[in-house]
Amino acid sequence: QVQLVESGGGLVQPGGSLRLSCAASGLTFSNYDMRWHRQATGKERELVAAVTSSDGTLSYANSVKGRFAISRDNAKNMVYLQMNSLKPEDTAVYYCNAVHKWRPSFNYWGQGTQVTISS
Repeated sequence: QVQLVESGGGLVQPGGSLRLSCAASGLTFSNYDMRWHRQATGKERELVAAVTSSDGTLSYANSVKGRFAISRDNAKNMVYLQMNSLKPEDTAVYYCNAVHKWRPSFNYWGQGTQVTISS
């Protein structure tokens, strides 16, 4: 059974930092592209950052470029999202997502972790 478990969310003041973690189990982690999405209240879910399984290529939404950094540790089956210079508009539930590099129908989601940016 595949499980993705996010942690590290919380309440932070504008300008602060958070590091989200996602622990994956029940899958061959190195075969999966890993992504972080977020969904703010009343808005559609959006892709924030991604790291490929093959060569570790990184990609980011324009809204977070230069502030967020995604990374993965294949030895620990972990993916991280370092978030710096946080803004109130970063407030959302953040979801970890695993997509198999050859079989995109193998697509798994975590339960999400709340990030709130407020003074």
